[in-house]
Amino acid sequence: MSNGNFGSAIRVKIFNTIIILTLLVMIGRLYQLQLVYQDEWGKKSRDNSVRTILSEPVRGLMYDRRGRLIVDNRPSYTVTVTPREFRDEILPDLAKLLNLDEEVLAGRIQRARSWSRFIPSKIQRDVDYEVIVHLEEFRHRYPGIGYVVESKRHYNTRARMSHVLGYTKEISERQLSRMRETYRPGDVIGSSGIEATYENVLRGERGFEYVVVNSWGQFISQYSGGHKNVPPREGSDLFLTIDAELQTLAEDLLGDNKGSIVAIDPQTGGILTLVSKPDYNLSNFSGVTPPDVWTKLNSDSSRPLFNRAVSSIYPPGSTYKMVLAAAALEQGIINERTRLHCPGSFRLGRGVYRCHRPEGHGDVNVVEAIQRSCNVFFYQLILRVGFDWWSHYGRLFGFGQRTGIGSMEETAGILPDTDYYNRVYGVGQWTRGNLISLAIGQGELSVTPLQMAVYAMLFANKGEYHRPHLVSHIYDSHTRRISELTYETNKVHLSENTWEIIRRGMNKVVDADGGTGRRAQIRGISSAGKTGTSQNPHGEGHAWYVGFAPYDNPQIAIAVVIENVGFGGVHAAPVAGRLIDHYLQRSIIYDHPRRTVPVVQDQSSNGSDN
Repeated sequence: MSNGNFGSAIRVKIFNTIIILTLLVMIGRLYQLQLVYQDEWGKKSRDNSVRTILSEPVRGLMYDRRGRLIVDNRPSYTVTVTPREFRDEILPDLAKLLNLDEEVLAGRIQRARSWSRFIPSKIQRDVDYEVIVHLEEFRHRYPGIGYVVESKRHYNTRARMSHVLGYTKEISERQLSRMRETYRPGDVIGSSGIEATYENVLRGERGFEYVVVNSWGQFISQYSGGHKNVPPREGSDLFLTIDAELQTLAEDLLGDNKGSIVAIDPQTGGILTLVSKPDYNLSNFSGVTPPDVWTKLNSDSSRPLFNRAVSSIYPPGSTYKMVLAAAALEQGIINERTRLHCPGSFRLGRGVYRCHRPEGHGDVNVVEAIQRSCNVFFYQLILRVGFDWWSHYGRLFGFGQRTGIGSMEETAGILPDTDYYNRVYGVGQWTRGNLISLAIGQGELSVTPLQMAVYAMLFANKGEYHRPHLVSHIYDSHTRRISELTYETNKVHLSENTWEIIRRGMNKVVDADGGTGRRAQIRGISSAGKTGTSQNPHGEGHAWYVGFAPYDNPQIAIAVVIENVGFGGVHAAPVAGRLIDHYLQRSIIYDHPRRTVPVVQDQSSNGSDN
């Protein structure tokens, strides 16, 4: 054999040996993977195809005081991304499909990556069903993209109740940084009203489901490899104190006027109606709010997002005269027989302060002064009572402080006192002339409509106070338990004689000849009230009415303020009368409604509405 043939044979043998050794190594490795490490690597392979599906809870429902469903839910589709599976090259197509700017979408996906690469995060809420169909049909084009079925709010009442119910919106970055353990990117959260105050009660608890998917992310089967599914827990339902029918009428009666109406059940403090106008359509917030809608609401000079019932402050005008009357009666400065003369005006120094009746009221006592709203009587009275006692009794009635309703951004209002005037004007720089305006509810004094409704409740109850609130009880469908809420009660301690005298004057305001609130009269029902017109430097005055009915067994206390329309007796009193009549002509005294399910009564609640 030649040297060349020998060398070739050696090379062939070496080559064959290498091939055989390589095959042996591969076979051995296959044996190792398939048999020795089958359990370990098989589990990892299965885990690579297991996807976590978030199960969103259904948000709790809301019912009015008569058990009528006013807020429920409708299904809504939300697109999600699992960052580990997502490919950046599909970003342009996905942005086009979702009708989003690429930069916005990229930012949401980056936020999802920083949150978790393995758990789906929401990137677009409330998408059309056609988008979901497209994603399902072409799933192979959208790796890492999925969807969940959520719910969005639906309103079953003609009453808008926008400032009462409030709305939900997508959680902000700032909120998310504080609540990472509970919320994820794209979650919705209560942003105002009851939705915000009772967020922890309404939202429920998210669940998780583990499924096996193929390489395109399509569902294959449920996964039973050790991960335990956690079903979602739906949110609890709220039973409100609001009467939806009364609320609808109140909104209709205010119409296009700016203003507010607040009515309270004086026996419990439950809010029967709370209206702030202008208002807005909550349906615009139930899904994704169009940017142009949000911009329009925020730029509207009439401020429809602003809750006038609890946040706007007004001079109360003559409705506040009962505070001064209470101070004078309690301090023994006057009694029911005391008469002061009203010639139509009052002079203090070089100032002349007029009564609304130019010819005057003659000699009047405190009951008649309330009935006819005599300014001159109260000009004289505040100078006898003094600033400090006037401020003291204002505080007793809750002015200058929040009511604690708890579900809104409430304003305390302004109740001037000596310290306040010393800060504003300087020590020794203000005079008794500053008090004249306060005597008739003008000047620096300012109140909210809610405070005035509570004020009316105190006269209805002869001082018995119940903290105003919007929720009476909570129903947990998981435990089938009803939790009754209780609220603070208190007492404004005035003598029985003082309450009776002032209440009698308020009754004559409505039911007697010469009363300024006769337009609030209700046929067959005796009631009580007080009108007022607060000065407005920008035009017509604001019309006020506060009152309660029936006189001997009060079931409703009310405050009405209508901006820029003029006299309270002309404009606010008839609105209050219509509402009181509507409420009292229906079934008034009833137990709180119950869901028609077996429940366990929970008496352990301390009544906190937080």
